[in-house]
Amino acid sequence: MGSLLRSSMAISAMTLISRVLGLIRDMVFFHIFAVGGATDAFFAANRIPNLLRRFVAEGAFSLAFVPVLTEYKEKEDQQVVRDLISHVATTLGIILFIISVLGVIFAPIIMMIFAPGFFTKPDAEPDLAIALLRITFPYIFFISLSALASGILNTWGRFAVPAFTPVLLNISMIVAMLIFSPYFEEPITAVAWGVFFGGVLQLAFQMPALYRLGLIPKFRFKRKHKGVGQVLKLMIPALLGSSVAQINLLINTIIASMLGLGFVTWLYSSDRLVELPLALIGVALGVVILPNLSADFANTNTEKFRQKLNWAIQLAMLIALPAMLGLMILAKPILGTIIYKAGAWHDIDMASMSLFTYAFGLPAFILVKVLVPGFYARKDSKTPVKIGIYAVLLNILLSVIIVYPWYHSGLPGPHAGLALAVALAGYANAITLAVVLSKQGLLTLDRSRLVYFGRIALASIVMASLLMVLNPDISWWRTESVVWRVAMIFGLIIAVAIAYLATLQLLGVRLKALIKPPV
Repeated sequence: MGSLLRSSMAISAMTLISRVLGLIRDMVFFHIFAVGGATDAFFAANRIPNLLRRFVAEGAFSLAFVPVLTEYKEKEDQQVVRDLISHVATTLGIILFIISVLGVIFAPIIMMIFAPGFFTKPDAEPDLAIALLRITFPYIFFISLSALASGILNTWGRFAVPAFTPVLLNISMIVAMLIFSPYFEEPITAVAWGVFFGGVLQLAFQMPALYRLGLIPKFRFKRKHKGVGQVLKLMIPALLGSSVAQINLLINTIIASMLGLGFVTWLYSSDRLVELPLALIGVALGVVILPNLSADFANTNTEKFRQKLNWAIQLAMLIALPAMLGLMILAKPILGTIIYKAGAWHDIDMASMSLFTYAFGLPAFILVKVLVPGFYARKDSKTPVKIGIYAVLLNILLSVIIVYPWYHSGLPGPHAGLALAVALAGYANAITLAVVLSKQGLLTLDRSRLVYFGRIALASIVMASLLMVLNPDISWWRTESVVWRVAMIFGLIIAVAIAYLATLQLLGVRLKALIKPPV
């Protein structure tokens, strides 16, 4: 088994642990806190540093830093590489510290911009949202430096430690809720402190691994360091190009805060469930192929570059399509079993609407995570940025076109229209990126590839049909115990997964050859 696949599986395994703990964290959250003004305040406050986390940990910084670091690693001696790491770490740390201080000081203005509904809707809690934002905002300082450590370790092929690191955030938040929340006047404040200390733990956890490689950064500052300039030049446009889906979600948080209480929370729970397969597939593959593609580009090996990118897309779509259909069909059972406490039928119904439409965009979100490294590995940040700008504008337009009449019609679930707008903008983004890479000769979109995607689609339809037949009536899900519901979900997943793989074999898709990555 090739190193690419082993690394992807290692990251997926660690990410699975993190995401399972994340689901446990959400279960604990929704069992302790009722959906309302306080939960909306927390999710709105946490959305802002969480967006910045995705920009950095899974987006802009990694995409900008890893190609430059890889080139230095391939062409320069160890001392020059250490010097680059130290200068990048110092510059990043100074910028982040200033941003964190400004975020704390101007929290009321930031909250007014990103969640204006809190200042106009009755029963909203703007003061609480501001207080929570002041606690969670410095998280971006620690998680961004943690992303720097992750980028270094990933470049040296040490994928396990960075992939396990997010587990510590979930543990910190769970401990805060279960142990410390009763001691706060506003219990949800403990969760915000859990986020803060989770960032500290994530950074500290990676230091021993860096020490063993001899790559602990030192304080080094130079106004015009060549390598730092390259990283910043790539990073600034990458803030948009790599994180279109997250920007779209933030826009939707702004709109959802104006719809009324509960909408921000329902969108959050939908996002959480879609994030599981997205992280297991898209983020894992993106993290692994970026340093590999960067190395191929540095060594001018275009054929290997093309083969690895095509392999990643094939593997991503193999899992993305059935995951999309599974989430759409099992939206209510999963939300009612894993996220919300028994009896919260209104919350389950409302969250399932946005999960259904948001899950529709899952293949697009995954493709973007795999396609974008194909540009940044070649230090081309302009192309995905231009495409990303159009995708954001399309999302805003679609949000207005879909949500405005939906909301004023009085029909339930206008927030589902927000999720649908994100999904449609995601497909526009992914398709455009793929077309551009194809025109550049780096992505193969020939007849055999289209036939392969068609076979995956057909096998996914067979799987979805079987799932709808086997899935019990909603009344069963509302009356059975949690143990039986969990058992049923896992049983359904195993049964339809077997059917999906068997159908692929009958259609002539050779999985063993498919999962074998290029050397």
